[in-house]
Amino acid sequence: MSAASRALTRSSARFRPRRAALTTAAGGAVAALLLSACTSGGASGGGGDTNFVMGKDGISTVEPGKRDEAPDLSGKTVAGGQLDLRSYRGKIVVLNVWGSWCSPCRAEAPGFQKVSADLKGRGVQFVGINTLDTSNKNALAFEKHQGITYPSLSDPKGKLLLRFKKGTLSLQAIPSTLVIDRKGKIAARSLAALSEEKLRSMISPVLAEK
Repeated sequence: MSAASRALTRSSARFRPRRAALTTAAGGAVAALLLSACTSGGASGGGGDTNFVMGKDGISTVEPGKRDEAPDLSGKTVAGGQLDLRSYRGKIVVLNVWGSWCSPCRAEAPGFQKVSADLKGRGVQFVGINTLDTSNKNALAFEKHQGITYPSLSDPKGKLLLRFKKGTLSLQAIPSTLVIDRKGKIAARSLAALSEEKLRSMISPVLAEK
């Protein structure tokens, strides 16, 4: 082996551990993001004056006259169609942020599907935002396994969540749920997984509004 070849071999050997370390660090960063995002606790959605008042049950609500309008949410669904949240104006919308990788999301999904089916005839529309999933195949498999029949927007990079007013939603609080009133304004929020009972109690006051 020539001197030049030996030098090149030594140089490559020095860089291999460095490349491996960078790859490990990158993988760890992604894992940390998913772990911090998937939480059953009431993590904060950040700063900002959103007029939310936290209740004893961990659900935050806003008085009708102080509510912020939900942002424009439109795009492709997990199933490949198109969805525009504005098409549901006049209905109450339950907006659930979830990921197939998220254990609390899996735990709450059956209750969400049951309540969705129960309240559909009363003008309540459930919509999901599937976020941080690397493939729609994973999201579709999740929906099939859980029997989810309502649509979900596909948001693999969390861009739709950035459209909300600061302090409303956060990638560090998944799952999270919003109830949007008939006028398209945000009436209630949970930054934690919800039991079927809590979900119903979150929707009921908005459903009773005229």
